Amino acid sequence: MKFTLSWLKDHLETDATLDQIVEKLTALGLEVEGVEDRSKELKPFRVAHVVSAEKHPDADKLRVLVVDTGTEKLQVVCGAPNARAGLKGVFAPEGAYIPGSDITLKKGVIRGVESNGMMCSERELKLSEEHNGIIELPEDAPVGVAYADYAGLGDPVIDISLTPDRADCAGVRGIARDLAAAGLGRLKPLAAEPVKGAFASPFGVTIEAPDACPMYVGRYFRGVKNGPSPKWLHDKLVAIGLRPISALVDITNFITFDLSRPLHAFDADKVKGGIVVRLAREGETLAALNGKEYPLDPGMTVIADHERAEALGGIIGGEASGCTETTVNVFLEAAIFDTVRTAQTGRKLGIESDARYRLERGVDPAAVVSGIERATRLILEICGGEASDLVIAGEEPQWRRTLTLRPGRVAALGGVEVPRDEQTRILIDLGCEIVGEDVDGTLRVVPPSWRADIHGEADLVEEVLRIHGFDAIPATPLPRESVLTRPALSTKQRRVGLAKRTLAVRGLSEAVTWSFMAGPVAELFGGVGEGLTLVNPISADLDVMRPSILGNLIQAAGRNADRGYADAGLFEVGPAFRKPSPDGQDIVAAGIRAGNAVPRHWAEKARGVDAFDAKADAMAVLEAAGAPVTNLQVTTDAPGWYHPGRSGVLRLGPTVMARFGEIHPTVLGTLGVKGPVVGFEVFLDVIPLPKKKGGTARPLVQLSPFQPLERDFAFVVGKDVEADKLIRAAKGADKALVKDVTVFDVYQGANLEEGKKSVALSVTLQPTERTLTEPEIEAIGQKIVAAVAKATGGSLRS
Repeated sequence: MKFTLSWLKDHLETDATLDQIVEKLTALGLEVEGVEDRSKELKPFRVAHVVSAEKHPDADKLRVLVVDTGTEKLQVVCGAPNARAGLKGVFAPEGAYIPGSDITLKKGVIRGVESNGMMCSERELKLSEEHNGIIELPEDAPVGVAYADYAGLGDPVIDISLTPDRADCAGVRGIARDLAAAGLGRLKPLAAEPVKGAFASPFGVTIEAPDACPMYVGRYFRGVKNGPSPKWLHDKLVAIGLRPISALVDITNFITFDLSRPLHAFDADKVKGGIVVRLAREGETLAALNGKEYPLDPGMTVIADHERAEALGGIIGGEASGCTETTVNVFLEAAIFDTVRTAQTGRKLGIESDARYRLERGVDPAAVVSGIERATRLILEICGGEASDLVIAGEEPQWRRTLTLRPGRVAALGGVEVPRDEQTRILIDLGCEIVGEDVDGTLRVVPPSWRADIHGEADLVEEVLRIHGFDAIPATPLPRESVLTRPALSTKQRRVGLAKRTLAVRGLSEAVTWSFMAGPVAELFGGVGEGLTLVNPISADLDVMRPSILGNLIQAAGRNADRGYADAGLFEVGPAFRKPSPDGQDIVAAGIRAGNAVPRHWAEKARGVDAFDAKADAMAVLEAAGAPVTNLQVTTDAPGWYHPGRSGVLRLGPTVMARFGEIHPTVLGTLGVKGPVVGFEVFLDVIPLPKKKGGTARPLVQLSPFQPLERDFAFVVGKDVEADKLIRAAKGADKALVKDVTVFDVYQGANLEEGKKSVALSVTLQPTERTLTEPEIEAIGQKIVAAVAKATGGSLRS
């Protein structure tokens, strides 16, 4: 948002210096991006008079000018088509820096003719992109005067950065109001006298889509003369980087920046029958004022006449009904458009406009009529003609709401004591209305119509603190429970780093994706609960909080595959969301592998990734994070985005520690990703913290001097019995001696009963006190057989 210092003073009566204003703006939360003083940059440039213009002796397109600069007459060679005797323009002397061309002038010889300085175009002075000719000034322009002073460019331009909630400060009036409330001057009253109509408008207005446009106000003007804007208006627009077009268009642009009240002017003679606010029709197009034609769809708001669409509501006007120098009858529009629909339309069509910038943030719903009234006075003053009665369709949206403010909450929430009278003064200066006071001193406050961002007591507290000064809040150190040094990171926080390091060591690449995803993608991963849909998403396809990280990683792998990198291994450690509350957010270490687990090689057979690769990744993360991996159970109830027969859940009792498996083919097909793809999700928050027993020292390593020995067992069990049950039963048979159990063979087929399978286990025994005897080994074997039989119903295969 740009504005000049003099423009600000049209609304603010102040003696403050530019530096004081800039400092206060930043303190108020209106961050100053920069201050541009064109008078310094354009100091060498002077208004000059072309005394004579003769054809160059050796070039048909060049002229040899004699230029009166006010102090001397110089010879200048110029190639501009409009260079002629009698013209007044802008002269740059030798040694001047030309900002639009990034050159410093030197005396030169052009085709054998000496040239001293140059006559400048608007682009060379960075006034606009116009460069087809040199600047032409009015005949009464004073020769020798600094051009910056003559053109009003000596006025500093302030550029501020606005947050999306401060739509009121997208107009100079709103900025002045904040500064006045902060004690930097007095807000001048705004003339609001209505203009009495001289006739009834020949145009009516019909709103067919009240949800898209709840209120539309129009006014018909007849007999206007549309020409160049007066100097004061021209200079204001040029100073902030806008190109003056014509008086009618310039007035609408001025009101947009002055009051944050976008307007649009139609050439009434090009509008057929009247105004209809409706949704676009299938196949409808609009040739816009920017020279482009846009395809429309039924979700877009259009301003139409009785034959066709004439403008995109709140975004841009149409070329067919645009005002030109021949316009004599005008229909002026001021309306309120749905903010979400305006933003979606602008994003879809890629149109950035000053009107869209304000209307998608929410303009003052109570200023529709007053905005068009101010524009009416300017049109009648500058363009003449007569104005009709107002045409009002719809009604002003309900914006009044009563909030409460307990004065003590300013100190409780903000940490600074602000006297009650000062709180009241600040709120009133900001436009709030104090409508009452309760017995306990609670104030009842109605925020102004232009502050749609104030919704509760905390917002009122913030406004008081903002105007009182954030720098007045005392710096208070955090309480310290002890002078002893504490670890910078807790055990849970360290797990994030450990998980990342572990997965990186295993060959996965870390990815950083959005915490959002498209709603249809979220449905593939369980969907989102109420409150997790974004009100103002950064993109139309990132409209919900992600319930799982896997969706983003799978899509990233798909994009890699589209570019020739089919084998991918990605991981991310971050939040996944179940509900809109602090306890509804899980910190998850998730990863995927796609394509081949082993690339093609002459010495090794290639294979695709499978569920066991994902399980190994999950187990590695759990072990690094301190989970008791030896006590984990594997179940087959993984959620629906995993393949039902090639996935699993790692549990510690009833607690789900991790999920892993092959991604369901339907999910991959919907996302347009070619399989196989496997993934895992480890829930770092649920891993139990280690128990401290007598300090933090690690226990002594117990090494045995005796040789371990292995024994093999083959059990016949039901085909639905998981191998994990056999392993856990064998380990529990004698925890002191059984150190490891692995499966080395699974057999189903001949010589076994229907519905049975054979699972072969290799059991490692590790004696610690003495070498085991054969009877002792036999006794341990019998314990293992008995334990497996009890846990699974299996028997030793003969």
